[in-house]
Amino acid sequence: MKLKSIDEFYAEITDFDSAEQISLLPDGIQKEIGHFNVFNIKDLYETFNEKPVMPYDRRAYYKISLIKGKNRAEYADKVINIEKHALLFATPKIPYHYVPQDLQQQSGHFCVFTPEFFTKDKSGIDLETLPIFQPEGFPIFEVSEEEAEAIELIFKKIHDEIVSDYTYKYDLIRNYVSELIHFGQKLQPATALYSKHNSAARVASLFAELLERQFPVESSRQRLELRTPKDYADRLSVHVNHLNKVLKENTGKTTTELISRRLIYEAKILLKETDWNISEIAYSLGFEELAHFSNFFKKQTTLTPMSFRDK
Repeated sequence: MKLKSIDEFYAEITDFDSAEQISLLPDGIQKEIGHFNVFNIKDLYETFNEKPVMPYDRRAYYKISLIKGKNRAEYADKVINIEKHALLFATPKIPYHYVPQDLQQQSGHFCVFTPEFFTKDKSGIDLETLPIFQPEGFPIFEVSEEEAEAIELIFKKIHDEIVSDYTYKYDLIRNYVSELIHFGQKLQPATALYSKHNSAARVASLFAELLERQFPVESSRQRLELRTPKDYADRLSVHVNHLNKVLKENTGKTTTELISRRLIYEAKILLKETDWNISEIAYSLGFEELAHFSNFFKKQTTLTPMSFRDK
């Protein structure tokens, strides 16, 4: 499964008009390592005749949005309705479909950036480890009028800076983006943000990182390397019982439950987003037999894979 590139993002919102794409790029932006840009939603809708409706896809870039207006965000297994103001964080790990509900009342801002633009060396922040960018994190937050004004002020600084001739403007922009990220992090439940800094928490963190590293599944010929609790325990050099105890204490779930939950999440994405047949999906997720995958999926969701796809 191919991730949509930043170039495809521009083609998507401008209906493949290269001249229009160029007009969206600030002077000198392509000279930077990585890519960053910021947009005013209302201006974008007016300029391109209401084209920018984001289809359900994975994207090879990050996106942070301040959404004003009635909208709907659709994920593999949930739909989030936005009534007024919301702060949205999108990551290459999670495909979603963004659907405006009232095209005449859309406003706000969003920025897009590639992983190369916001590396830990440049920003001091490792996006891969942040709770807000995890597949089962909290990607959308309703915000009050006062919070929306504070977020909009940050975006205004980004808009002003990106067209400036300041030599270190992109370093400054990374600081503003970091401010947006921390704003969202603070809106998450405390339990999702903080954990005890001990060896058990470290093992749990490494397991989560190792689990997530198996995804996304981008080809029907790709096959997960790690499938069982023992696979993960061996890779982490701990006993499988110890790993299970640590995860139960830190997450409330067993190793098997965490692996199964992530497999189901990926299975739903593949069933909804790709045209692979069920056997190909089963193979890519590490199941030896189609029947094993079908039984696993039905046990977790009460639906067969085909029923879920048809639904």
